[in-house]
Amino acid sequence: MKTGLTLQQIEQFIQDGFVRIDHAFSEPLAREARAILWRDTGCDPDDPATWTRPVIRLGMYSDPPFLAAAQTEILQAAFDQLAGPRRWIPCRSMGSFPVRFPLREETGDTGWHVDASFAGDDPTGFLEWRVNWRSKGRGLLMLFLFSDTSERDAPTRLRIGSHQDVARLLKPYGEAGLSFMELAGKLPELPERLETRAVGKAGTVYLCHPFLVHAAQPHSGTEPRFLAQPPLLLRRDFDMGGSETGISPVEEAILRASSSA
Repeated sequence: MKTGLTLQQIEQFIQDGFVRIDHAFSEPLAREARAILWRDTGCDPDDPATWTRPVIRLGMYSDPPFLAAAQTEILQAAFDQLAGPRRWIPCRSMGSFPVRFPLREETGDTGWHVDASFAGDDPTGFLEWRVNWRSKGRGLLMLFLFSDTSERDAPTRLRIGSHQDVARLLKPYGEAGLSFMELAGKLPELPERLETRAVGKAGTVYLCHPFLVHAAQPHSGTEPRFLAQPPLLLRRDFDMGGSETGISPVEEAILRASSSA
């Protein structure tokens, strides 16, 4: 298996805001993880009559198959390449799992947004968490596909290049940045962008710029979708001035966008 990203993939990340890595972890690991997740949903994988909710949200997972999926050689090399060597913290849990079932019901969680990365005045109030121009606290948004995900299986929607617009929007707000809800309220003002979807086989990972605008969507397929969305946390924050290892592609994308404002 190859290690790391090509120069073309890194440039794609800077321009488009994401890169897709196929076979980032193995199908056997995905299958082990799904067994744990199925157990915790309380549903029977062989009986669709037990799939009574369109979304079941599961918490943080640190079981061996989840950690192994996040610690493959190709992913760790890509983390170094995109966020900077030694700038990130190894994943100690796989983050939250919004398990989506093939039910034609409104879920109320399909709006476009950017994930927040640091606490505001109330650390327990998720909607008050914040995002600033330096992406304080967060190196990457990551999408781990633990089940095969086609166009019909509620793939996450991604606005190509939207991270550039968000970088320009955030810069005037300085270190304080904007809250999750404040930023979400300003997204309709941003330029139109082409949309793509995070599809792929189980074991596919999308590494996304932390400012990439994305959204969930209803499930119109036949099999539940299992996806994790952990952040890549930073050991030390980006400073946009370069470090001993140079400017990372995450920082480069922000600087290019801001210079073209």
